[in-house]
Amino acid sequence: MKSLKPSMREKKRYLLVRGKNPRQNIEKAILEFIGVLGMSKTCLNFIKINSNSAIISINREMVDPVRASLCVYPEKMTVEKVSGTLKGLKKK
Repeated sequence: MKSLKPSMREKKRYLLVRGKNPRQNIEKAILEFIGVLGMSKTCLNFIKINSNSAIISINREMVDPVRASLCVYPEKMTVEKVSGTLKGLKKK
């Protein structure tokens, strides 16, 4: 089976999110603000999770709605940095 062309692949962005209980709160915030269909469009994937921070990967087109959903959620969560690569995200 042939691999996909780079132009056909899904383009991802990596976000560094800080807040309490990041795994549960990020999922709840996106579900409340964007809904189930939007959650599926984000292609949310948790890369690394600590007690107060998480690195997540999402679809490039959904960066703004995800950032908005994290800002609106009652639990305080902030997006520290957005990057196209994990290496660029870890430089901070």
